[in-house]
Amino acid sequence: MTRRLRLLLLVLTLFTATAGCGLGAPGGSDAEVKVTILGPWAGDQERRFKEVLDGFGIPYAYQGTAATREVLLAEVQAGDPPDIAILPGIGDLVEYAVDRRLQPLKGLYDPAEYGNPWRPRAARVPGDLWVPLKADLKSVVWYRKDSAPPTGPAPLTSWCMGMVDDGASGWPGSDWIEDLILQRAGPVLYARWATGDLKWTDDPVVDAWTAWAGLLAQDPDPELATVHGMLRADHRGPDGGHGLLFAGGCDLEHQGSFARAFYGGLRDRAAFVDSAALLPGGPYTVKGHEVAADFAALFGRSPEAREMLRRLASKEGQEAWGRTGGVFSANAAVAPKTGPVDREVSGRFTDQRVPLCLDASDVMPAVVRDAFYEAVLLTMAHPGEPVRTWLRDVQRVQDAQPRDAPRLTGVCGRPQ
Repeated sequence: MTRRLRLLLLVLTLFTATAGCGLGAPGGSDAEVKVTILGPWAGDQERRFKEVLDGFGIPYAYQGTAATREVLLAEVQAGDPPDIAILPGIGDLVEYAVDRRLQPLKGLYDPAEYGNPWRPRAARVPGDLWVPLKADLKSVVWYRKDSAPPTGPAPLTSWCMGMVDDGASGWPGSDWIEDLILQRAGPVLYARWATGDLKWTDDPVVDAWTAWAGLLAQDPDPELATVHGMLRADHRGPDGGHGLLFAGGCDLEHQGSFARAFYGGLRDRAAFVDSAALLPGGPYTVKGHEVAADFAALFGRSPEAREMLRRLASKEGQEAWGRTGGVFSANAAVAPKTGPVDREVSGRFTDQRVPLCLDASDVMPAVVRDAFYEAVLLTMAHPGEPVRTWLRDVQRVQDAQPRDAPRLTGVCGRPQ
C-alpha cells in the first residue's frame, strides 16, 4: 500500500471516528423506568423522532448515533443493551438472533402490513425478530428541476459523489455497485450475491465493479484530483450547504430518497429518475428497485418496551413518523404521501412490475460489509487497477465465515 493511500485512509478513519451520540428523554423524574432506545438518527431527524416518541406517553431515553453497530456491540458486551435497537444492517441483527439476544415480536405488529421484501428470514432463526420502522428508495438519481438529466450514461464530471460518513465511509460507493449488479444481472443473481451464494470474483460482480471503476477512470485530472476529492467529501455535502447536488459543480446524484433531507430549503427543486438509464455501461432496463430500511429489534423484556415498539410499528405510529419526520414507511397500510416527489417514491414501493431488493451490504455479515466498503475506497484511490485485486480480498473474508452461519432469504420480492 502506498504512503499516499495510507494517509488517505487515515483521513477517512478520522472522519468515521467522529460519530456523535447523546441521550434524551421527555419530562419526568430520574427515578422513572425509561425505555432505552438506540437509533441512527441525530440532529433534526432525532428531534423529529423524539416528537413521535413523546406522543406515546411512555418515558424513554433515546441515544442517536451514526455508529449504531459499534455502540450496540459495546453495550451488549457490557451487559447493558438498549431495550430497542434500530439498525440499517439486518446482517448484524441475524448475528444477535443466533446468540439468542433478541426477543420475539409476535403480536406487536401486523405481518400483513409488511410484505416483500421487508421481512427477510434466516435459516434456524425464529421469525418475527425485527420490523422496519423507516424505508428508503434507492436505484434513483437526483437532479435539479431546472437542469434535465441525460437519457443515457453520464460522464464522471456530471456526478456528485461523497464517500465520507460518520459511521462507515465508503457505503455510498457500495450503492453504485449494488445498483449496477441489480440492473445488469437481475434480482436472482443479486440476491445470491448479497447472501453469499455468488462469489465476489464471479463475472456478474466483476463486470459491474469494472463498469464503475471505468467511470472513475474518466477523471480529467491525471493526478485523480476529482476522484480523490469525491473520496474525501462528505456524502451529505459541505457544512451549511444544501447537499452535494446544490453545492455546485455537479448535476446528478446517485443517492437514496433520504437525500432530500440534505437539500434543506432547496428540496422542492430536486427531482429523480430511475437510475438504470444513467449507470455506466447502460442504459439498462429497470430490473428492480433497491431499497433500504432501518429495522427495530427488541432486546428488553419489559411491557413498556414491547408497547413502545408496538406503537412505533403500528399504522398510526408510522403515519405520525411520516408526518413529523418526513420519512417513508414500509407499512402497506400507510397512505402515500401527498407531495409529487413523495408520491413517486411511495409508488416505487408498491409497483408490482419489478421486485424490490434490500440493500445488499445491509444484509451481509458485518465483517463482509466492512471489507466491501474498504474495496470501494481502494477502487476510488486506484481506479486503474484491476478490480479483481480488491474482490479477491473481499472473497477471502467471505470464505472465512462459518459454514453453518444462517443466510437470509427473501432479500428480493415483488410488493404484495
